[in-house]
Amino acid sequence: MKGKIKWIENLKFEAETENGHKFFMDAPKSSHGDDTAATPMQYLLLATAGCTAFDVVAILKKKKQKIEDVEVEVNAERAETHPKVFTKMEIVYKIYGKNISKKAVEQAIKLSKEKYCSASIMIGKTAKITTRYEILEK
Repeated sequence: MKGKIKWIENLKFEAETENGHKFFMDAPKSSHGDDTAATPMQYLLLATAGCTAFDVVAILKKKKQKIEDVEVEVNAERAETHPKVFTKMEIVYKIYGKNISKKAVEQAIKLSKEKYCSASIMIGKTAKITTRYEILEK
């Protein structure tokens, strides 16, 4: 896996993945940026949510669950001093569908957390990660 970062101006950067996908990063005004894009840590937070969402959806589909929508909300706390790593993270899964098995959802979340989601497993080295879920009929 490769990527590159190009400085644009002030604290704004353009990121590009090895297959050409681009996005911007910036710092908030309180950190002397222009607040035109998400910060690297915000991307890391959302990447963690995306990583586990990919796993949970794939596992639930394999378990033949009739999911219609999935939302993952993530909240984190960071250390007060540098390097200001994540210290706590809560991941909340909202699974929409019909007759979704509670057991299947719990297994999918557990497999993601313990085996498949490399992002949350890495962050789990510095942060206490908790999870919860809601199954909602749609």
